[in-house]
Amino acid sequence: MNIKNLPHVDRPREKLQKYGPKKLTNTELLAILLRTGTKDMNVIELSSRVLKIIHSANLPNITIDVLTRIKGLGTTKACEIIAAMELGKRLLKDPEPPQIVSPQRVYESLKTIANHKKEHFIAIYLDTRNREITREIISVGTLNASIAHPREVFEPAIRLLANAVIVAHNHPSGDPTPSQHDIDITKRLHEAGKLLDIQLLDHIIITPTSYISFHEIGMV
Repeated sequence: MNIKNLPHVDRPREKLQKYGPKKLTNTELLAILLRTGTKDMNVIELSSRVLKIIHSANLPNITIDVLTRIKGLGTTKACEIIAAMELGKRLLKDPEPPQIVSPQRVYESLKTIANHKKEHFIAIYLDTRNREITREIISVGTLNASIAHPREVFEPAIRLLANAVIVAHNHPSGDPTPSQHDIDITKRLHEAGKLLDIQLLDHIIITPTSYISFHEIGMV
């Protein structure tokens, strides 16, 4: 069915004007962006097909090449979709990244890994004002040991032009006491950071109910 043949109240643009964006489905919102369909499908059908591809291709990684494989979707419309998605992501981000000012803040932001059955080793990369650039999972280890090599921690730091790094990992046992392995890897990371002029600010061990900061106990 052509969009013009739909009841006036069911047309996406008219629905938006009357009820606001929250009353529209994702398909209808995308249809407004696309504006027109093809001779074989109306814009609602085209939008539905595009959304299926986006979901199956993993939203953050969708590319113009992937979209233009959809019959009826040319480069112009693919660019409009990519631009709208990127704009939305940027507008949702905080205009000023938060400063990492305390181990407590790191602990609160990483509590999601506290209950994992295996050790997850995380690196948080900071700029010159201790604002977070990004964070990455460096490794997932066994039930009682994580594996983190200095090159895996500092390669992203160099690429991102980070000024400092905070690392953290969980202890599935629930006991935050550092193991000898934890102490050894912290020393290695500290020395590697000195060579690269990228400071290791802290190593934090996380459990569901507590944490230990190597900085607070004087080991960094």
